[in-house]
Amino acid sequence: MLRFLIGGVMVSAFAVIGDLFEPKSFAGIFGAAPSVALATLALTISSKGRDYAAMELRSTILGAIAFLFYAYAVGWMLMKRHPPVLSVCLGFIVIWLAVAIGGWALWLR
Repeated sequence: MLRFLIGGVMVSAFAVIGDLFEPKSFAGIFGAAPSVALATLALTISSKGRDYAAMELRSTILGAIAFLFYAYAVGWMLMKRHPPVLSVCLGFIVIWLAVAIGGWALWLR
């Protein structure tokens, strides 16, 4: 029961954080991603066990960190240089891959 309470508090906290930013579409992103992650974590624990779920959670955290680097770089480039959005988003996938693969090699391997 405590797990569900903690999960509900986390989802609510992310929804509040998303509501603080503009545009309001961020509220959906901040509200949905933790919910999906928590549901996936619960299913993984019940089907594969805690050790496997812990490994998956570390991978999820690493992917989120890599996405933050990617999003920051894309945002910075779009604000400073005003290039075509699709080109920047596709081109900067290399940043996400570099952080994700580098993090895997250092942390998860």
